[in-house]
Amino acid sequence: MTPELARLILAQICLHACMAGTRMSAPLLALREGYSPAAVGVLLALFALTQVFLALPAGRFADRHGLRRPVSYGVLAAMAGAGAAVAFPVFPVLCLAALLTGGATGVATIALQRHVGRAAGGVLQLRKVFSWLAIGPAISNFVGPFSAGLLIDHAGTSPGSLTGYRAAFFLMALLPLVTWFLVRQTRELPALLAANDGTRPKAWDLLRQPMFRRLMGVNWLLSSCWDVHTFVVPVLGFERGISASVIGSILGAFALAAAVIRMLMPWLAAHLKEWKVLAASMLATALLFAVYPFMRSALGMGICSVLLGFSLGMVQPMIMSMLHQITPEARHGEALGLRLMAINASSVLMPMLFGSAGALVGIAGVFWATGALVGMGSRLAWRLKDSIAATPHGDRPG
Repeated sequence: MTPELARLILAQICLHACMAGTRMSAPLLALREGYSPAAVGVLLALFALTQVFLALPAGRFADRHGLRRPVSYGVLAAMAGAGAAVAFPVFPVLCLAALLTGGATGVATIALQRHVGRAAGGVLQLRKVFSWLAIGPAISNFVGPFSAGLLIDHAGTSPGSLTGYRAAFFLMALLPLVTWFLVRQTRELPALLAANDGTRPKAWDLLRQPMFRRLMGVNWLLSSCWDVHTFVVPVLGFERGISASVIGSILGAFALAAAVIRMLMPWLAAHLKEWKVLAASMLATALLFAVYPFMRSALGMGICSVLLGFSLGMVQPMIMSMLHQITPEARHGEALGLRLMAINASSVLMPMLFGSAGALVGIAGVFWATGALVGMGSRLAWRLKDSIAATPHGDRPG
């Protein structure tokens, strides 16, 4: 790992941790104030709503302006969102914080992924750098919820006090500052022009590629599993009387396991095939979702979270590696934006669906239905086997 890549990973950790900690704290505060699981589902969906509308413009903006300017806008939005929750920790402001921190993370992530992908040379290097880069969200998903949970439980001592929640949101508002100081030192890469007849290409043209559609389908199914886990664990833990710090630790264990498996992947990159990793992840996740509802204790939930972290942690580096191989280099930002828009459109709808379904069939039913869908969808991953050989951009030089 180069020093520049390490710096970008740390920058990503700080900004993503702001969103992850807010995403854990805001639902717990809403539940404490008496809001229903359906309302919490709406709140969680808002973390993805801004990204649905910003992803494609952000991808095009990154293709034109590079890294630093998109990240600077993301830093400002994230600080504003978490800061608003410090001043006014009420449900409407929590919704605003969700919109701002979620959108900020999406914009910055597209710019970072595009920059790292362009700097890599060859398929093996793509697998390695995206494995390293994927460690960032995994670590931040531990740092954000764990630190926020500790502050919620221990910073406020008087019953009914909001001091702990305010302290958690305040810490989240400070983290993006570190991101900016790290990214501002990065050297921009030369701009690229797309090869066309002078007309502006449409992002939807990318969906005409069968392998791109198939890859997006696999990505959607597996990202839905992250949404299920993020939604269900706070609700399930709250129903079972588990404290905020333990709930944060369960979510943190999931993130830590994802980080561990991603740390191993750069050394295994030469022996990995993207389609095999994705198919194995889908089958393992389906099995774990089948047994998760039977775990009644925090320890049992923690063990399942760790195993899910191993399974789902392998996915993003493989998805990103394939995406950069099957799309033109001058349109990487646009492709990344389309991917993020698609999965976050799902993330807007799915938590609301989870909340409604949980009220009707129970939390266990949400787990089992999602697991069955992912298990059946594993066929899509197997059909990616020949995608690189069959696409004109798969012979990227190494």
